[in-house]
Amino acid sequence: QVQLVETGGGLVQPGGSLTLTCAASGSTNSIYHMGWFRQAPGKEREFVARFVWSTTVTNYADSVRGRFTIARDYDKNTGLLHMNNLTPGDTAIYYCAVRSTGASEFDYWGQGTQVTVSS
Repeated sequence: QVQLVETGGGLVQPGGSLTLTCAASGSTNSIYHMGWFRQAPGKEREFVARFVWSTTVTNYADSVRGRFTIARDYDKNTGLLHMNNLTPGDTAIYYCAVRSTGASEFDYWGQGTQVTVSS
C-alpha cells in the first residue's frame, strides 16, 4: 500500500506560479511511476505529467509542456509539480497518483488539491 498526500494548492493570479507537493508513505519501494492528473469542473480527469520514480525520465501533456516541471525530492520521498505561467484553463483539482511495480495503470491516488487561477 502507498499513501499519498497532496499539498500546495490555492488561488493564484494568471501568469503566476504554484508548486504542488505529493508526500508518499508506506510501500514506497514499490513505486514505479508517480504522476499528476487534474479534473476541471464538468470535464473528465486528464493526465498532466509523470516521471519514472527511480530515474529522471519525464512525460508531459502538450497543454503544460514548457510551463510545468515534475520532479522528485529524493530525501523526502516526495513528488513535486512546479507550475509556471498559469492560466484560468489550469483551474482544476490536481491529483497525485502512483503506478506500482507490476501494475498496468496508476493504482494509488491522493485526495486531490484545488488550484484556482483567477484575477
